[in-house]
Amino acid sequence: MGAVPDRVRVSVAVLDRDSGAHAAYGEGEFVTASVVKVDILAALLLRARDAGRPPTARERAHAAAMIERSDNDSASALWEAIGRAEGLDAANARFGLRATRGGEGPLWGLTRTTAADRLRLLRQVYGEGGPCGAPLLDADSRAYVRELMGNVVADQRWGVSAAAGLGRGSAPACALKNGWLPRSATGLWVVHSVGRITTAEGHRCLMAVLSDGHATLAEGIAVVEAAARAAAGLLAGGGEGTGAG
Repeated sequence: MGAVPDRVRVSVAVLDRDSGAHAAYGEGEFVTASVVKVDILAALLLRARDAGRPPTARERAHAAAMIERSDNDSASALWEAIGRAEGLDAANARFGLRATRGGEGPLWGLTRTTAADRLRLLRQVYGEGGPCGAPLLDADSRAYVRELMGNVVADQRWGVSAAAGLGRGSAPACALKNGWLPRSATGLWVVHSVGRITTAEGHRCLMAVLSDGHATLAEGIAVVEAAARAAAGLLAGGGEGTGAG
């Protein structure tokens, strides 16, 4: 993957949706920052489905702001709507996430997760339940999450998009959600990116890159993008495997 500063941790999980090839690098749990917003939305949609209703207009407005602009107030409103960590953890257990635990009280951004669990959730969103079976979200709900992730504002479209080929016009062929957070205890940054990309070679991939320990946000973005390109390159070359780092 290239040189990574000693203080930095990186974990990557990637799946080629067409061939089934997959690769992983690194391990361990990370604070989610804003990538948990995909979980919050999935949990909300699952609750609505269980209740036999569509999401309300207010819920949809919060969801759009939360995913497309990473609006924190909207995330907090939906965090309350799903029942905070208890509601998130219950939904994630149904989705087959094995190592994600909701943040304490109102602190949704301090949810803890792994790259493998980010990939499991992406498989639910993209209609591939994986080893846990068929996706729990209905087709309309999955399409809604994908639509919002495809409409993230321009200045937040860094990350896994670095491994994507070009789609319409000059925009990368991807849908994503990023997270970034300076930790108050250390001053170091958590920087993550998760999503679906189509590479220049035409590979349709689901990818999660988690990292922490960065001196600056810019450093974190550069490391995440290098990891995304390396992971996509491995699959493009027919590689498959798991490694820790």
